[in-house]
Amino acid sequence: MATPTHDMNELKRRMQGAIQVLKQELGGLRTGRASASLLEPIQVEAYGTHMPLNQVATVSVPEPRLISVQVWDKTMVHAVEKAIHASNLGLTPSTDGQVVRLRIPELNEDRRKDLVKVAHKYAEAAKVAVRHVRRDGLDVLKKLEKDHKISEDDGKRSSEQVQKATDDIIVEIDKLLAAKEKEILTV
Repeated sequence: MATPTHDMNELKRRMQGAIQVLKQELGGLRTGRASASLLEPIQVEAYGTHMPLNQVATVSVPEPRLISVQVWDKTMVHAVEKAIHASNLGLTPSTDGQVVRLRIPELNEDRRKDLVKVAHKYAEAAKVAVRHVRRDGLDVLKKLEKDHKISEDDGKRSSEQVQKATDDIIVEIDKLLAAKEKEILTV
Protein backbone atom coordinates (compact mmCIF):
# COMPACT_ATOMS: atom_id res chain seq x y z
CA MET A 1 0.00 0.00 0.00
CA ALA A 2 1.28 3.46 -0.85
CA THR A 3 2.41 5.57 2.06
CA PRO A 4 -0.07 8.38 2.67
CA THR A 5 1.37 11.83 2.21
CA HIS A 6 0.25 15.13 3.60
CA ASP A 7 -0.40 17.63 0.82
CA MET A 8 -1.83 20.90 2.12
CA ASN A 9 -2.46 22.19 -1.42
CA GLU A 10 -4.53 19.11 -2.23
CA LEU A 11 -6.62 19.58 0.94
CA LYS A 12 -7.21 23.24 0.08
CA ARG A 13 -8.15 22.30 -3.49
CA ARG A 14 -10.71 19.79 -2.19
CA MET A 15 -12.11 22.37 0.23
CA GLN A 16 -12.38 24.89 -2.64
CA GLY A 17 -14.35 22.22 -4.51
CA ALA A 18 -17.00 22.39 -1.77
CA ILE A 19 -17.12 26.18 -2.24
CA GLN A 20 -17.59 25.78 -6.02
CA VAL A 21 -20.46 23.34 -5.50
CA LEU A 22 -22.07 25.73 -3.00
CA LYS A 23 -21.75 28.66 -5.43
CA GLN A 24 -23.41 26.58 -8.14
CA GLU A 25 -26.23 25.49 -5.82
CA LEU A 26 -26.81 29.02 -4.50
CA GLY A 27 -26.75 30.31 -8.07
CA GLY A 28 -29.59 27.90 -8.80
CA LEU A 29 -31.72 29.49 -6.07
CA ARG A 30 -33.44 32.13 -8.10
CA THR A 31 -35.33 34.94 -6.56
CA GLY A 32 -38.59 35.17 -8.45
CA ARG A 33 -37.23 34.96 -11.99
CA ALA A 34 -37.14 31.89 -14.18
CA SER A 35 -33.68 30.58 -14.94
CA ALA A 36 -32.53 27.32 -16.48
CA SER A 37 -29.76 27.13 -13.85
CA LEU A 38 -32.47 26.74 -11.22
CA LEU A 39 -32.86 23.12 -12.35
CA GLU A 40 -29.13 22.28 -12.65
CA PRO A 41 -28.84 20.48 -9.30
CA ILE A 42 -31.78 18.18 -10.10
CA GLN A 43 -30.91 14.52 -10.64
CA VAL A 44 -33.40 12.26 -12.45
CA GLU A 45 -33.58 8.51 -11.88
CA ALA A 46 -33.17 7.35 -15.46
CA TYR A 47 -32.23 4.01 -16.97
CA GLY A 48 -31.18 2.57 -13.61
CA THR A 49 -28.93 5.47 -12.61
CA HIS A 50 -29.11 9.10 -11.50
CA MET A 51 -28.53 11.61 -14.28
CA PRO A 52 -28.58 15.42 -14.40
CA LEU A 53 -31.89 16.72 -15.73
CA ASN A 54 -30.13 18.31 -18.74
CA GLN A 55 -29.11 14.80 -19.92
CA VAL A 56 -32.73 13.66 -20.33
CA ALA A 57 -34.41 16.92 -21.37
CA THR A 58 -33.95 20.37 -22.85
CA VAL A 59 -34.52 23.19 -20.38
CA SER A 60 -35.61 26.58 -21.71
CA VAL A 61 -37.07 29.83 -20.38
CA PRO A 62 -39.78 31.02 -22.81
CA GLU A 63 -41.10 33.69 -20.40
CA PRO A 64 -39.59 35.53 -17.39
CA ARG A 65 -41.67 33.46 -14.94
CA LEU A 66 -41.85 30.10 -16.78
CA ILE A 67 -39.39 27.25 -17.26
CA SER A 68 -40.12 24.69 -19.95
CA VAL A 69 -38.61 21.19 -19.77
CA GLN A 70 -38.84 19.23 -23.04
CA VAL A 71 -38.30 15.57 -22.07
CA TRP A 72 -36.72 13.59 -24.90
CA ASP A 73 -38.03 10.14 -23.95
CA LYS A 74 -41.75 10.09 -23.09
CA THR A 75 -41.18 7.19 -20.67
CA MET A 76 -39.03 9.58 -18.59
CA VAL A 77 -41.69 12.29 -18.08
CA HIS A 78 -42.89 10.85 -14.76
CA ALA A 79 -39.30 10.47 -13.48
CA VAL A 80 -38.60 14.13 -14.36
CA GLU A 81 -41.75 15.28 -12.52
CA LYS A 82 -40.79 13.17 -9.51
CA ALA A 83 -37.25 14.62 -9.45
CA ILE A 84 -38.59 18.20 -9.63
CA HIS A 85 -40.96 17.51 -6.71
CA ALA A 86 -38.15 15.91 -4.69
CA SER A 87 -35.82 18.88 -5.30
CA ASN A 88 -37.50 21.06 -2.64
CA LEU A 89 -37.46 24.04 -5.01
CA GLY A 90 -41.16 24.62 -4.34
CA LEU A 91 -42.10 24.29 -8.00
CA THR A 92 -45.20 22.43 -9.17
CA PRO A 93 -44.81 20.80 -12.58
CA SER A 94 -47.70 20.86 -15.05
CA THR A 95 -47.26 18.32 -17.82
CA ASP A 96 -48.51 18.45 -21.39
CA GLY A 97 -47.26 15.40 -23.30
CA GLN A 98 -43.47 15.48 -23.12
CA VAL A 99 -43.29 19.11 -21.98
CA VAL A 100 -43.14 19.86 -18.27
CA ARG A 101 -43.89 23.51 -17.45
CA LEU A 102 -42.84 25.16 -14.21
CA ARG A 103 -44.41 28.47 -13.22
CA ILE A 104 -42.12 30.49 -10.97
CA PRO A 105 -44.29 31.81 -8.15
CA GLU A 106 -44.15 35.38 -6.92
CA LEU A 107 -41.90 35.52 -3.92
CA ASN A 108 -44.13 35.99 -0.92
CA GLU A 109 -42.72 36.08 2.60
CA ASP A 110 -43.17 32.30 3.13
CA ARG A 111 -41.47 31.47 -0.17
CA ARG A 112 -38.53 33.73 0.73
CA LYS A 113 -38.19 31.97 4.10
CA ASP A 114 -38.30 28.58 2.33
CA LEU A 115 -35.54 29.68 -0.06
CA VAL A 116 -33.43 30.88 2.87
CA LYS A 117 -33.88 27.44 4.50
CA VAL A 118 -32.75 25.74 1.28
CA ALA A 119 -29.72 28.07 1.12
CA HIS A 120 -28.86 27.16 4.74
CA LYS A 121 -29.16 23.47 3.85
CA TYR A 122 -26.73 23.91 0.93
CA ALA A 123 -24.30 25.83 3.15
CA GLU A 124 -24.43 23.16 5.84
CA ALA A 125 -23.76 20.44 3.24
CA ALA A 126 -20.71 22.43 2.07
CA LYS A 127 -19.47 22.74 5.67
CA VAL A 128 -19.88 18.98 6.18
CA ALA A 129 -17.89 18.33 2.98
CA VAL A 130 -15.11 20.66 4.21
CA ARG A 131 -15.06 18.92 7.60
CA HIS A 132 -14.72 15.56 5.84
CA VAL A 133 -11.67 16.89 3.99
CA ARG A 134 -10.27 18.16 7.30
CA ARG A 135 -10.82 14.75 8.90
CA ASP A 136 -9.07 13.01 5.99
CA GLY A 137 -6.11 15.38 6.31
CA LEU A 138 -5.85 14.90 10.07
CA ASP A 139 -6.10 11.11 9.69
CA VAL A 140 -3.16 11.14 7.26
CA LEU A 141 -1.13 13.26 9.71
CA LYS A 142 -1.90 10.90 12.60
CA LYS A 143 -0.83 7.92 10.51
CA LEU A 144 2.40 9.64 9.44
CA GLU A 145 3.12 10.54 13.06
CA LYS A 146 2.33 7.00 14.26
CA ASP A 147 4.61 5.52 11.58
CA HIS A 148 7.35 7.99 12.64
CA LYS A 149 7.43 9.59 9.16
CA ILE A 150 6.97 13.04 10.73
CA SER A 151 7.76 14.37 14.19
CA GLU A 152 5.11 15.12 16.78
CA ASP A 153 5.87 18.85 16.40
CA ASP A 154 5.51 18.70 12.61
CA GLY A 155 2.25 16.80 13.03
CA LYS A 156 0.93 19.42 15.44
CA ARG A 157 2.02 22.28 13.16
CA SER A 158 0.46 20.63 10.11
CA SER A 159 -2.75 19.89 12.05
CA GLU A 160 -2.98 23.58 12.92
CA GLN A 161 -2.55 24.47 9.22
CA VAL A 162 -5.35 22.07 8.29
CA GLN A 163 -7.60 23.60 10.96
CA LYS A 164 -6.80 27.15 9.81
CA ALA A 165 -7.59 26.26 6.19
CA THR A 166 -10.87 24.71 7.37
CA ASP A 167 -11.77 27.80 9.41
CA ASP A 168 -11.01 30.09 6.44
CA ILE A 169 -13.26 28.07 4.12
CA ILE A 170 -16.08 27.97 6.70
CA VAL A 171 -15.89 31.78 6.95
CA GLU A 172 -16.13 31.98 3.14
CA ILE A 173 -19.16 29.66 3.18
CA ASP A 174 -20.83 31.86 5.81
CA LYS A 175 -20.16 34.98 3.69
CA LEU A 176 -21.68 33.34 0.58
CA LEU A 177 -24.72 32.29 2.60
CA ALA A 178 -25.18 35.76 4.12
CA ALA A 179 -24.99 37.39 0.68
CA LYS A 180 -27.54 34.95 -0.80
CA GLU A 181 -29.84 35.36 2.22
CA LYS A 182 -29.74 39.15 1.78
CA GLU A 183 -30.46 38.78 -1.96
CA ILE A 184 -33.46 36.53 -1.28
CA LEU A 185 -34.96 38.69 1.43
CA THR A 186 -34.48 42.06 -0.28
CA VAL A 187 -35.69 41.48 -3.84
